[in-house]
Formats: sequence, structure tokens, C-alpha cells
Amino acid sequence: VIPKVHHPDVASLAAAEPVITADLLREAGEVASEEKLESYRIVFNTGGGAGQTVFHAHAHLLGGRGMQWPPG
Repeated sequence: VIPKVHHPDVASLAAAEPVITADLLREAGEVASEEKLESYRIVFNTGGGAGQTVFHAHAHLLGGRGMQWPPG
């Protein structure tokens, strides 16, 4: 799920655009519902050490399979 406004990561998006950040999370929930995911995870990678390779804030919606904790 990708917002149209550019911010390099979700922290900068949230600081500058809290309403758009809420919209992003709501949209992720709507996608999960459309895909009939009973359980899912929303992930934001922030920084290269966390696996961020696209430096434009976006969310990964993971679901449809069992997940372990801790992730990674």
C-alpha cells in the first residue's frame, strides 16, 4: 500500500502527514478485508538495515499463512 505523497519512510510520513498515515493503515485494512485475511501483519521497513530498498514510505501487508514471532 503506497501513499502518493513522497516521504522516505513511515516515520517521516507520520510526522508530516498524520491523516495520510491513518489513511494508509485504513486502506491496508480494507485490502486485508477484500482478500478475506482473518489474520495479517502490516510491516514498514525503515532504513537499509531493516531491509528497506525503496525509499518511499509504503506498507507491506502480509497474510494468508501462519506467521511466527519474533519475525525475521
